[in-house]
Amino acid sequence: MWRGGLRALFGRRARLRWVHLVLGGALLMPFWLVGTTVVGPLGDTGNLFTSSFAVQFGAYLVALPLAAIAALLPLARPLSVGVARALTGVPAELFADGPAHSWAARLRASGWFTLHLGIGALVSGASLVLPPFAVTLIIAPLSRSVQDFLHVPWSMRPFDRLVLLPPAGLAMLLALAACSAAAGALLARQAPVLLGPTPADRLAAAEQRATRLAERNRLARELHDSVGHALSAVTLQAGAARRVLDSDVEFVRQALTAIEETTRRTVGELDTVLGLLRQDGEGADRATGPTLDTLDGLVSRSGVRVAVHTEGDPASVPAHVSREATGDRG
Repeated sequence: MWRGGLRALFGRRARLRWVHLVLGGALLMPFWLVGTTVVGPLGDTGNLFTSSFAVQFGAYLVALPLAAIAALLPLARPLSVGVARALTGVPAELFADGPAHSWAARLRASGWFTLHLGIGALVSGASLVLPPFAVTLIIAPLSRSVQDFLHVPWSMRPFDRLVLLPPAGLAMLLALAACSAAAGALLARQAPVLLGPTPADRLAAAEQRATRLAERNRLARELHDSVGHALSAVTLQAGAARRVLDSDVEFVRQALTAIEETTRRTVGELDTVLGLLRQDGEGADRATGPTLDTLDGLVSRSGVRVAVHTEGDPASVPAHVSREATGDRG
């Protein structure tokens, strides 16, 4: 059981969440400096960078609203999502993708950004101050100069110093680790709530999936049309060649040449469309297949006499319409 507790405090996930918190504290620094310029002159010393706790805490309170306002920008959400995905241990599918365009999504992202920076600044400050002080307490019984620095009373017996000071330092380190783990767990619980997809995001994602599915279906249909047309043409050419095999050798040679060209072209088209399908529908507009521009060539290689009459410019017909017009539907 104690191993599980140590893992929760010092395990890899806890360390990543601590890095996430420290990063939040670092991101708050520019806003905190602005807050210092506002609150510093109001202090008794009039110094912008005073060590007064009241001035520093006042600058902290001023920095949080400034951070919240800055996080209303649409790009704040994808930046926060990218960091949270990598460091909080929350499953990636629970986060929203893309910038926040609606005000509801922006407000949620702003709330997350403010929470991250606010808690991160507190944990970062404690991480800077407590470990050195805790180490000083741990080694204090071994050095009189350290005891003088800590103002340890001369009346305290050496045994009491050994019993009290090192455990107090260890307790501080454990308390810091526990607070960091608790803060990281809090952010991890709130991440899907504040950085998760809104109803508008879910609707947009559903529309994108429907668009990709439609594109894949269109590519599959064009693949069927292209292969079906090629097989029909090859069947006609082979049948015509068989009929005149003994009487017209030249025609048979031309038919076999047409069959070879048709199959080679179809294999190329098949490779192209399959490549597009593997890309999850990306580049669907680049799909190839027989079009009205190639109609004369298709007719000449059919092996039978066909009369063709066209009006207008076949090149002016949109590509997907042109492919549909020449596709085999039989």
